[in-house]
Amino acid sequence: MPIHALSAKTGLKKALRQLSDRVPPLRTAGGLSLPLSLSRSLPASLPLSLPALRRQTGAPLPDPDAPLQIKDVLSIPVVETNAEDAASDKAIAEGQYLARQDRWDEVEHRITAADAAGDATPGGAPIADLIAYGARADVINALDHALSAGVALSDKVTLDGIMSLERVRLDCARSPVLSTVVALAHLDISWAFQRSSARPQEPQTANLQARATAHHSRARALLSQIPVDGAKHRFQQAAQCALYSGGRTAEVRGIADEYFDLIRLDPANPRHLRALGTHLAEQGAEGLAALELEARRAAVLTTDHWGEAGYTWVYFDVLARSDAACALVDPQFFVDGFVDIVERAPNQDRINLLSAYCCISLRSAPHATPEANRLRQDIAEAADWLIRKHLREVQPMIWAHAAAGFDNDAQVASLRQFAERGKDAAFQAIAKLFRTEIEAGQRVVFTETGPELFPA
Repeated sequence: MPIHALSAKTGLKKALRQLSDRVPPLRTAGGLSLPLSLSRSLPASLPLSLPALRRQTGAPLPDPDAPLQIKDVLSIPVVETNAEDAASDKAIAEGQYLARQDRWDEVEHRITAADAAGDATPGGAPIADLIAYGARADVINALDHALSAGVALSDKVTLDGIMSLERVRLDCARSPVLSTVVALAHLDISWAFQRSSARPQEPQTANLQARATAHHSRARALLSQIPVDGAKHRFQQAAQCALYSGGRTAEVRGIADEYFDLIRLDPANPRHLRALGTHLAEQGAEGLAALELEARRAAVLTTDHWGEAGYTWVYFDVLARSDAACALVDPQFFVDGFVDIVERAPNQDRINLLSAYCCISLRSAPHATPEANRLRQDIAEAADWLIRKHLREVQPMIWAHAAAGFDNDAQVASLRQFAERGKDAAFQAIAKLFRTEIEAGQRVVFTETGPELFPA
């Protein structure tokens, strides 16, 4: 089935699926596929396409891959921050402030209360996790700075901060919450060492890898010492699942079971579903072999929250990186999940995320197999529906992170420049989607109700 048929109204998904098998997709004169519902909504006065005019005048056709000159032809609001960022920053700042004041009893209380209440940002990030990150942020940032600056790895540089957190844990009677905070700090440090060891011409690779392993082992030991009281807590279960990050070898069934325990506790959070897919794929052939089954299992478990999109979230990051995953995925099932995400969470954060994913993350790669590139291109057609029907603003940081492969470990020297690159990527992608209209002399202006066309 042509992927662009998804853009019809959600309630008609199945009917359109059958219809699109019999009716060829509508196309603009410029060759861009248009969804059935969208093609009926374009202005009746839309001029002849530029290719048609070129045929009449004999002028050369434009190069479809040439960079577009966007000035004066595309207008869309750019939002530098959003409710998700504001809520995340506030929770992180709270944890950091309380830790700097040595008010660790309040750190523990706030994490416990937020976890019990299920408090989350608009995008689903648990407030408890963010407070915990803020509480250990000074220690992690100091080590990151030392590693990036090439400071010699003395015990003072690498151990002073984490040992101070270990002492806090002892002073607080090894409480489960603070033990989890310290375990997460060890994991952060482990990832920092792994990241540094992967740098080209790094002279201390073996030393860094050994330190990474030691901190990961300490995190595992701390989490294993937390008493089991009969009921799992989301904050601690998320930390348990974080042990699988970084491609650590693990038993695939164990990864899936741990994650499904977490997903049952926090089904509305897509981050857990995305992490499940990533961590399974990192286990190589065995993990990939389990990916399809676990994605369908996730869809069933989260139907009340996500419809079919549990399947989509599990494959989301893996599909952009793994050709093997492209051979496994059911593309229609995957794209139907886009509709359910938009239906259940129609905020601009998610619309920007899905649009950037289609336009940037799924771009053809020279090293990918032709089959994987075709599959990604088919799915990427959903960008037409997402942008024309639902996009109202550009959130540059989301597009910048998409260009960086949604890599949380990506090193960013300047947030301003990073955001500017994201804005440029978004404008190029949107202008390319509207290329036919723009080349026909139209100006695209995004309003509160969607894009409108005006004479340029």
